[in-house]
Amino acid sequence: MESGGSIGTILVMILLIGMSAFFSSTETAFTSFNHARVKALARSGNKRARLAIELSDKYDKLLSSILIGNNIVNILASSLATVVFVAWLGGAGVSVSTVVMTVLVLIFGEISPKTLAKDHADQLVLAFAPYINFIMLLLTPLNWIFAQWRKLLALVFPAPKDEGMAEEELLTLVAEAEQEGEIDEHESDLIRSAIEFNDQTAEDILTHRVDIVALDVEMTMDEAEQVFHENTFSRLPVYEDSIDNIVGVIHEKDFFNNRTATSLREIMKPPLFVTPTSRISDLLHTLQKAKSHMAIVSDEYGGTMGIVTMEDIIEELVGEIYDEHDQVVESFKKLPDGSYLIDCTASLRDMQELFAIQGDFDAATVGGWVLDQMGRIPAVGDTFVYDNRLSVRVTRVESTRVLEISVHQLDGAAEQTA
Repeated sequence: MESGGSIGTILVMILLIGMSAFFSSTETAFTSFNHARVKALARSGNKRARLAIELSDKYDKLLSSILIGNNIVNILASSLATVVFVAWLGGAGVSVSTVVMTVLVLIFGEISPKTLAKDHADQLVLAFAPYINFIMLLLTPLNWIFAQWRKLLALVFPAPKDEGMAEEELLTLVAEAEQEGEIDEHESDLIRSAIEFNDQTAEDILTHRVDIVALDVEMTMDEAEQVFHENTFSRLPVYEDSIDNIVGVIHEKDFFNNRTATSLREIMKPPLFVTPTSRISDLLHTLQKAKSHMAIVSDEYGGTMGIVTMEDIIEELVGEIYDEHDQVVESFKKLPDGSYLIDCTASLRDMQELFAIQGDFDAATVGGWVLDQMGRIPAVGDTFVYDNRLSVRVTRVESTRVLEISVHQLDGAAEQTA
């Protein structure tokens, strides 16, 4: 082969390897790019971003075009290399050509472009979208043939039913996004709360009956006014005979705007009753529909288990909400020695997250968990060890209720939660 012809052939081979790099990087870019970010660009009017999203929605056709194009250029490059090396080296040229082209295609046509494409996926899908779209149009006949072949394969080897993304997978994606810096800790907590929102029930977030501040329907207006002044609640339930028989709810504004009323019955509104197993997502809709901010949670015997407010539900999404009258209570207070003082009204779920405790428990609060673990009403100073990980000591008790505990992580447990 003449030297001029060899140089021309080598230049064509370099061009083909470059096209191989283009196809390889395009494949990786379209499998790795941030869909949310590119969709945001598309919504803002970026034409290339809109085209990239359209191509990703036709991923089977896109992948077929990439694979067809990549194989064509690789085969052509290998064929030309064989011609050149046979002309130069005779019979040994076939073996030399195979080794050289394998190395060149792997390094410059596959590994390097795919590595770079993974790190710059968003930029590359925007840059390559018009070109790969043009190639897809050129290869439409071949894509149609392979589409029929895919349909035949799907009939012979049917794909398993898509069960969608599990909650655990979503939480893993959120954790990865936070680690990679795509979202901050506050955004991560908000997304996790939204994902887990439907898992919680009224029983998980209610204010227990022993903590309810309520009005006796037979109270005088002056007595009721005193209760409102002594507490910071804007709404109070009204009971008759006992807390198990709640007959109404009074808003503070309605109470003080009705000075002519002579009894609580005149200004109270009918209560809304729900079951303890009501999901808080459904309960939120129920409260909105009823235009109410409070629901009474009834137990299986028709008694009062507790109350749930609109604020309780919203706090499960956005965290604690305090106004200027609220007394801020720190549920988990870390002490200088590394132990924690824990308010026993705190959610057991929050304590599980703090100490990375796995398992399902019947109790919804830390206090209920302590009673379950001890199997009796504890006294101040009582201790127990949970799962060889946590040393728990009761620090405050009121009557039959546990108010506060001290928790110390044993050696090994601290390392797991660090």
